[in-house]
Amino acid sequence: MTTTTGRRRLGVDADHPHYKWWALSCTSLGMLLATVNSGTLVIALPDLEKALGVGLLTLVWVILAFMIASTVLVLTFGRLSDLFGRKRAFVAGFVVFTLASLGAGFAGGGTDLIIWRIVQGIGGALLFANASALVTDAFPREQLGVAMGTNVMVAGIGLVLGPVLGGALVEISWHWVFWFNVPFGILGSLWAATVLRELVRPEADHRFDWWGTVTFVIGLTGLTYGISRGGIVGWNDAHTIVALILAVVLLPAFLVIERRAPSPMLDLTLFADRGFAAATGAAFLAGLSRFALTFVFVLYFQGALGDDPILAGVKLAPLALGMLISSPLAGAYADRHGARALAAIGMVVSAAGLIGMTTLGTGSSYWWAATWLLVNGLGSGMFNSPNTAAMMGSVPVHRRGIAGGTRMMLQNTGSVLSIAFVLAIVTAAVPTKVLLSIFSGVSSGLSDAALRPFIHNMHVALWVLAATAVLGAGVSLLRPSREKQAVADAARVPA
Repeated sequence: MTTTTGRRRLGVDADHPHYKWWALSCTSLGMLLATVNSGTLVIALPDLEKALGVGLLTLVWVILAFMIASTVLVLTFGRLSDLFGRKRAFVAGFVVFTLASLGAGFAGGGTDLIIWRIVQGIGGALLFANASALVTDAFPREQLGVAMGTNVMVAGIGLVLGPVLGGALVEISWHWVFWFNVPFGILGSLWAATVLRELVRPEADHRFDWWGTVTFVIGLTGLTYGISRGGIVGWNDAHTIVALILAVVLLPAFLVIERRAPSPMLDLTLFADRGFAAATGAAFLAGLSRFALTFVFVLYFQGALGDDPILAGVKLAPLALGMLISSPLAGAYADRHGARALAAIGMVVSAAGLIGMTTLGTGSSYWWAATWLLVNGLGSGMFNSPNTAAMMGSVPVHRRGIAGGTRMMLQNTGSVLSIAFVLAIVTAAVPTKVLLSIFSGVSSGLSDAALRPFIHNMHVALWVLAATAVLGAGVSLLRPSREKQAVADAARVPA
């Protein structure tokens, strides 16, 4: 359903053939803001540790607080956007993210900063849950790959700019790592409010699945908190055990509730479509295999090699450059030939890049590291846009909000677990003094012998990530061929 307005304003009406590009500009701006923010924060972690006097656990939670908040809420917000409109939810996401960024810059300690990061995660969940749905609403099925590829390409630009910008901002003050989001957030809020249109009539059934929401939010919070805390503090810690027990009890209960709820938050019938099920499974494994990579290389460049933040940011650029090159090409190819083989090949290429990284040490040439970062970026771009386009194109129009939320929930869950498990591997059997030096970015006085356990653990972590990427390639191949998916789409009767 399209809507029109009687007054003249910036942009075009929803039924105009160019509206899709206006909508894409909004979602791309949101993607740029999220990826730039992620890169600036990761590169600034050593400076945050020194400026705020916080420990390793607090530093990790500065990252994870955003991820967990956006993960546990993205599905709920996807459902709410199906009920009340995707545009207003997307605009609200920009507003909340902007206000939280302003507050984070004024944080006086680790606890304050973590709270503001949780609020940022709420805004991020509103953006994540609706971006892919807005694009899918606006673009015809045969152009979805190009649209998603453009979003991933913009994310690649953000990944290039983020670390370099973060290195420059921390030279001024760590506060600007958060405050730089504010003008972009204001622009995004105004832009989205002005040019976006509601293309799909909100669902008439406004019943909300409260029991499902409560069990899901508490259960998934318990899982992500327990895994991340267990990897840092210990698996026999009381808080870790209680959190994991909550997850074991409540997440299965959530699935039982969803099967019986008249208006479920998660429509489990979506997974009856093999294309959707395989794409969401692959998205989870992609997040698990790749999210921790930037974190690992910040430690490698700033910690093990002693680079300053700006140089470390520049050195990470090949990872994003690979995404920038392959994403639009992969999207265009998938529109013509299907996403099944290309997404699987992308995961294999990423695995090859991760395996190549296991040859790196303290004496390795940067160009060797840059090569494998580029390979991994190329694989990421080959996977992301075709996989997202195939998944979003396989669901009914009125379920795209919850489908987008499901995708981001699974991908973000993989990302949170990626950080938790990799951190547990990297820190194992490394002396505390060496760890503190590495995480503070002041390891220039450490010998190769002192750094050897960290480098060994980094290689182990990279092998684990590579194996996960190979598994993701196998899951990608479980989706039906392009011809079979077309038959399934034609047979689907919209609700």
